[in-house]
Amino acid sequence: MTTISPLVSTEWLAEHLNDKEIRLLDATTFLKLPDGDGLYSINSGFDAYKEEHIPGAVHADVLHELADPDDKKAFTLPSRERFVEKIQQIGVDDQTHVVIYDRIAEVGSTNSASDWASRVWWQLRYEGFDNISILEGGFRKWKAEGRPTKSGEESYPQGTFTKTRRPELVATKEDVLAATKDTDTILLNCLSPEVFSGEKNTYGRPGHIPSSENVYFATLSDDETLKVKDEETLRSIFEPTGAFDSSKRVVAYCGGGIAATWNAFILYLLGRKDVAVYDGSMTEWVQDEQAPLATSNE
Repeated sequence: MTTISPLVSTEWLAEHLNDKEIRLLDATTFLKLPDGDGLYSINSGFDAYKEEHIPGAVHADVLHELADPDDKKAFTLPSRERFVEKIQQIGVDDQTHVVIYDRIAEVGSTNSASDWASRVWWQLRYEGFDNISILEGGFRKWKAEGRPTKSGEESYPQGTFTKTRRPELVATKEDVLAATKDTDTILLNCLSPEVFSGEKNTYGRPGHIPSSENVYFATLSDDETLKVKDEETLRSIFEPTGAFDSSKRVVAYCGGGIAATWNAFILYLLGRKDVAVYDGSMTEWVQDEQAPLATSNE
């Protein structure tokens, strides 16, 4: 298979939409943030997918199918067996190349990050699969350009998925707690500056995990063009955090392990391909009253 960029354009997808090895996944999920403090609400994007999607796409259900059904927290990684079963059902095979897109990061926001797509990208990489691309600009850019869409459900033949899991791409709460006192690990908080500082209390206890660096995931793409920012700009955003120091481990986290995967994806584009994600993120962290938090911009 010809090497395909991990970030593909709408023009590229239009040219390759009917390629037999392509598996197009619509990862749309709807997250709505409250105006003030408090937790977000979440809804599946399946109905929106059935109403309209890019031709050939199948729905990748981040909220239900590709998550642990027994965990009260949303989006928790499923077992290896469940993931393989579900990803094979939607047609992903060892010999295929997966292209993923979504609609919108947050309901009512202009935020152009494709973090639902990057969540599936990260899950596939965690399970050992590398032939993956994200559609730059997602469904919004595709639609704005007047490209064709379809309604209803589509499917691919059942896949065979035999890759080997990469446990190093996931960080646990214990890993993160140790990292707060370990200068060899960089904790990357991907939430807004208001949530990071504790000015806004989204998860029940305000602030961020001590020693964290803040890179808001919404600042990595352009809300007008819907494109990822240029390499020089992206490097200037991440450089102060030390994320390019290959001697250090980078662990990204956010609220529930979604936005953090967008930062991990952008760092992947910049050559840092070993970024781990704290899957439980702030949702899990704040539930432990003993887990420390800092409430400033320090």
